[in-house]
Amino acid sequence: MFYRRAGIRHTRYQSERQIWPLPFDRRLAILLFFFALVAPFLLDRLHLVGYLLPWIIWSTAALGLNFLMGGAGQIHLGYGALIGIGAYTTVHMARAGIPFEIALIGGGLLSAAVGIVFGATALRVKGIYLAMATLAMQYIVDFVIVHFPAISGGTQAALTVPRVTFLGIPVVGDLPSYYVALAVCIIVTLFMLNVKRSSFGRALAAVREKDYAAAVIGVNTFRFKLTAFWVSSFIAGVVGGILAVCYYRTISPDQFHLELSIQLVAMVIVGGLGSVLGSFFGAALIMFAPIVINQLIGSLAVTLGLGISADLRAHLPLMLYGALIIGFLLWEPLGLAKIYANIRNYFLVWPFRHARH
Repeated sequence: MFYRRAGIRHTRYQSERQIWPLPFDRRLAILLFFFALVAPFLLDRLHLVGYLLPWIIWSTAALGLNFLMGGAGQIHLGYGALIGIGAYTTVHMARAGIPFEIALIGGGLLSAAVGIVFGATALRVKGIYLAMATLAMQYIVDFVIVHFPAISGGTQAALTVPRVTFLGIPVVGDLPSYYVALAVCIIVTLFMLNVKRSSFGRALAAVREKDYAAAVIGVNTFRFKLTAFWVSSFIAGVVGGILAVCYYRTISPDQFHLELSIQLVAMVIVGGLGSVLGSFFGAALIMFAPIVINQLIGSLAVTLGLGISADLRAHLPLMLYGALIIGFLLWEPLGLAKIYANIRNYFLVWPFRHARH
């Protein structure tokens, strides 16, 4: 069986701590990497720009939020606001003639600064109170962006993204935009895969499980929580810049409201808290499930001759989409990543049943 664990005998800690200890996992990762590189030449423009590019960007955003929620156990309902800060900062810096690479980092740093300010005050509370504190940040940032014309130009205004270059290459057209977004996604993914193996990641895991127990053994819980907020907010700012330059091209305040934050939280929860792979699964489900459900309803209505009103057809996919999320959470609370892990573990010992539980 090509997916078996048989024959794996670790004789060094380095080999045991590999990201992908199984040869099949390494080959699969390499295959997916090369597919991502050649995808623009295999897919048409609709699938590349309409599906693959936004999935990569939102998966990167879900990774950043998952670092905070799954890695440190801190809920955040204002992540969309941090993405908006990064988007507007990057665009304004680019319009001022600052190179895109520096503008991208500047957007991440400003988002991190705002996130750490609210994080420092919010970390005095826990649970639902922390959620309310981050929700307040979402509304405050929305208000500032809308009511300060110097930032957004006004309530109904839209800010056009200027032409930029990334490492000397003009980010114009589909190919450069896709590869810039892919490069950022790969960097964030590698960071998430490796941080769990570091002392920082182990400290975050201790804080996530029992923060007072972590404090007893010498972990500075406040510092590590604050650092998690900083890192997560920085990733949000960078994603905002990528979103503005590589996908939206024109940004407006209504793109970063509370709905975006709720969708990102749903991506993390449905995909699996603390799972890198789950962030990609969750982003795919949240993005594509409404589209698929809407098409299925339309096809069934035409096939069966059902007269479905436009209003019902607009809201029925949302209802089914919500029921789908609830079903996943009831069936497997640890998300899609755990479902994948269960299937994977089954084939690791097939045809035996030693890993049934």
